[in-house]
Amino acid sequence: MNKTIVSTEKAPAALGPYSQGVKVGNLLYTSGQLPINEAGELVTDDIKRATTVCLDNVKAILEEAGTTMDKVVKTLVFIKDMNDFAAMNEVYATYFTSNPPARSCVQPAKLPKDALIEIEVIAIVE
Repeated sequence: MNKTIVSTEKAPAALGPYSQGVKVGNLLYTSGQLPINEAGELVTDDIKRATTVCLDNVKAILEEAGTTMDKVVKTLVFIKDMNDFAAMNEVYATYFTSNPPARSCVQPAKLPKDALIEIEVIAIVE
């Protein structure tokens, strides 16, 4: 099976030696997306805005690979403060309105750049 690297200028460039996304067979694996907006700024003041930016970055990578949010089968959400879960979930639900993917959500000790949130996904590419 071949491995194809997926990269788009519509999402932040990798901060290290990794790819925005990797397609293997009919699955796309994205790297965790921080809430870095189009201006290259980290959103640090509001979990709802940060969640929106993360998911828009994920969406851009999916589109570059030829798939969509409705093809996401698994998400992993890293959230700085689990007290922000309800607010994050409110935004998250607008991106997955029907047949939502499986999901894990954890509060790690610290995220890169001390971000509020980071989101990665696995999606089907048809």
